[in-house]
Amino acid sequence: MDLRNLTTHLNSGGNLSSEEIRLAGDFLLDEKTPLEDRVDFLHALHSKGETPDEVAGFVEMFLNRAVKPPFSGEDCMDVCGTGGDRAGFFNISTTVMFVAAGAGVRIVKHGNRGITSKSGGADVLEALGVRIDLPPAATASALEKAGCCFLFAPAYHPAFHAVAPVRRALAARGCASIFNIIGPLLNPAKPSFQLAGVFDPALLPTYAAVFQKLGRKQAWAVHGTGPDAFRVDEVSPFGTTHVHAASEARSWQFTIEASDFDLPKMQTCDLAGGDAGTNARILHGILDGSIQGPPRAVVQINAAAAICAAGRAPDMNNAWHHAGESIDNGNALRSLENLRSIA
Repeated sequence: MDLRNLTTHLNSGGNLSSEEIRLAGDFLLDEKTPLEDRVDFLHALHSKGETPDEVAGFVEMFLNRAVKPPFSGEDCMDVCGTGGDRAGFFNISTTVMFVAAGAGVRIVKHGNRGITSKSGGADVLEALGVRIDLPPAATASALEKAGCCFLFAPAYHPAFHAVAPVRRALAARGCASIFNIIGPLLNPAKPSFQLAGVFDPALLPTYAAVFQKLGRKQAWAVHGTGPDAFRVDEVSPFGTTHVHAASEARSWQFTIEASDFDLPKMQTCDLAGGDAGTNARILHGILDGSIQGPPRAVVQINAAAAICAAGRAPDMNNAWHHAGESIDNGNALRSLENLRSIA
């Protein structure tokens, strides 16, 4: 069986078995496989619609080929989003990393440079003076000292080099693929907890199912909404956020209403970011208390979701206060300073 056979199977509406996923992974990562065959396969898979089993299967296939960090993700959390909302906000989830760490949540953030934004998590951390290319042993030290660390995706997923031309070819066609889905799920530390922002609300149930298949102790997939068809891969400060949550034993759905929190009135322009340097100044200003208002509020409500999803608070209202205390008592800023000191 070759990749073309699998593509024909997908085009006829068939789903992939675990063995077919393994075979497909071998073909996708083999640079001798014709580029067009790899592109056609991924396009067929996305056109059919990726099932939770297929998403989990490809995630596990890439994780098996990933560089393993020298620590367990047990009782750690990742906070990230799929991207793609084009909102142009500053780096909210990267700021949340430090606020949640300051509240006692061990954060192992897996990320990359910006693709759909001017500044990805790696870019803003680099602008803050954080080394994004720490060797694994130093990353373990960072987690112990700062309560958080950053795993730079290209360093931990060398196999992705082989699929870079495929992703470029899909982008040139204007086609999405499974790679637009699996990014937030590829943390090689395999954290127990996760808060994942999802731009496409249709993916919420898929993420919940995949969280269970990957063995997350508790994880939330969130999709924020607001007036005028506003959508964001964060907890929204403008309206309703839809949450699909999962634990090892069950899955459930609920909403977070911005109106339930003491948020200042704001417009989307109040949360605008820019390049890495601009976003680094916003992030630092929120942590040192010099920036208040809407930027702090959106970070606080998203950090509250992280704290709650990690089981460190019984509900969002309680977690909201923990997030505020992390900023006000200086713990969040100390977490950044400690991470920055690791060389």
